[in-house]
Amino acid sequence: MSKPKSEFLQILTERGFIHQCSDLDSLDALAEKREIVAYVGYDCTAPSLHVGHLLSIMMLSWLQKSGAGKPIALMGGGTTRVGDPSGKDETRVLRTVEEIEANKQALKGVFEQFLTFGDGKTDAVMLDNAEWLAPLVYIDFLRDVGRHFSVNRMLTMDSAKLRLEREQELSFIEFNYMLLQSYDFVELARRYGCNLQMGGSDQWGNIVMGLDLGRRMGVKQPLQALTCPLLTTSSGAKMGKTAAGAVWLNEAQLSAYDYWQFWRNTEDADVGRFLKLFTMLPMDEVNRLAALAGAEINEAKKTLATEATALVHGRGKAEAAAETAKKTFEQGTLADDLPSFEVPRSDIANELGVLAAFVTAGLVKTNSEARRYVAGGGLRVNDVAVTDEKAKLRLSDVTADGIIKLSLGKKKHILLRPV
Repeated sequence: MSKPKSEFLQILTERGFIHQCSDLDSLDALAEKREIVAYVGYDCTAPSLHVGHLLSIMMLSWLQKSGAGKPIALMGGGTTRVGDPSGKDETRVLRTVEEIEANKQALKGVFEQFLTFGDGKTDAVMLDNAEWLAPLVYIDFLRDVGRHFSVNRMLTMDSAKLRLEREQELSFIEFNYMLLQSYDFVELARRYGCNLQMGGSDQWGNIVMGLDLGRRMGVKQPLQALTCPLLTTSSGAKMGKTAAGAVWLNEAQLSAYDYWQFWRNTEDADVGRFLKLFTMLPMDEVNRLAALAGAEINEAKKTLATEATALVHGRGKAEAAAETAKKTFEQGTLADDLPSFEVPRSDIANELGVLAAFVTAGLVKTNSEARRYVAGGGLRVNDVAVTDEKAKLRLSDVTADGIIKLSLGKKKHILLRPV
């Protein structure tokens, strides 16, 4: 298509959000008339979403900010009971209803940072697909919905095909996931006038099956599909994955400081792209920052870190994280608001093993990993390298400020506080 006419699609195009779309011209027309009702589904498999979910959340946010329509954040209270096979090498661990409900409640807060909820035309709503999936009668569902699906076609979708090609088990319950996600789209279309489903590119097969089901089940309005790319870093690593695991959005799983540090450590080649996708800075400022080179690119990285953190954790915590990093890395002073954890003072008095302390602090996962860092000179206590893997922490290591500083490499620090 030519350059989009609607502000919504202009933003998504310019910033790099669009990977696939069922009909860009028709979607552009809907956006111009401000008649989009779009949803993204989020299963409740963990107590926090992670950076990998941010692209679709940003798409919902830009939809609302541009005035093009109404965002729907759909919680997968029903689909989580089945498990999405998309992009997975093995069957997900099935959660209990109680676990799913607890996770769902924990997920809600992050959306309030990006969306305005209410009863207005462009106000966001949060729904749960358990509302219509949980009461389904299986025989009736097979007759009314299942008959519209071709197993031949389902097997061509990546969520099933890739698992089978690798000769990895695909359970029957997972095979049903596509039906349930497609049915979500139909129910949202009927109940809320929803006409667009957005998601990551790994969801394309599920989404277009929903379009097809809508036609077959008599949904009146045309349905649209729009996906964003699944990002990797310039070095080929999966976006949002680190050696320590997923980069969580909830502060209970990852501190605002560590979240800031994740963005600060962005590879040089990714800074411009990530400023477009993960901040709401004006494009002229994005382009200015992206053009910085040499040592100056560190300023762009700090801006990226602060702006991305402000969206998730608020401006105050983002600026506090930036100030903590400045004190720690640039001024060489000890910032009181570095991440910390408490241990019984008696543990220190009884000489706590250094390796155990680093594991407890979450800087490493196992004693074996800690030993490898010791061999490479990567562990430090109060800025002194640990050279003996059998070293102990003692009360004499507690500074006048009442802490022991544990460091992994140059950029990860945690304060141990004896209590």
